[in-house]
Amino acid sequence: MTVEIWFETHSISTDNEAGLASGWLPGRLSEAGRRLAAELGERRRGGGFAVVFVSDLERALETARIAFAGSDVPIRRDARLRECNYGELNGMPVARLAAERSRRIDIPFPGGQSYRQVVASTSDFLRDLAAGWDQKRVLIISHSANRWALESLLGGRWLEELVDAPFAWREGWRFLLPSGWAAERGAATVTRA
Repeated sequence: MTVEIWFETHSISTDNEAGLASGWLPGRLSEAGRRLAAELGERRRGGGFAVVFVSDLERALETARIAFAGSDVPIRRDARLRECNYGELNGMPVARLAAERSRRIDIPFPGGQSYRQVVASTSDFLRDLAAGWDQKRVLIISHSANRWALESLLGGRWLEELVDAPFAWREGWRFLLPSGWAAERGAATVTRA
């Protein structure tokens, strides 16, 4: 028994194009982002998804609304799928974020959260997903930090390596969530000793 998860990042936002790291700012899709969201829909609309779970930040919601316009697949918002909260640094230049990431794995951004806290939120979401969507295929539209959390929790990868790896966009990532995962793993994450 397993939940099949397909993960997609939100489409390109105006902040992305301006070189800004939105964090918990809502963000809006750019013209190119709206086009890519429509392409995501062409790719995924017929994928047999029982549900689309999406971050409640506007750039992710806008991606889901465009991608699944006219579809019967339900879209469910979940705040646990938000990007990392950079606190006082929400909206900072991406270059500054790149310099901060590895220091913020366990130490929260000023007035925000750490990447480990994003992993904990994602873990909580996965527990509910395992309990309610067994043997289903689901799509998640969210952010980079949540993909890292999935890679850590379900793929056994080091969070320390993920946060500094260059972003390589692709047409989705597939993860399998075993039905016993919640009992076996709980909120545990892969960390280096």
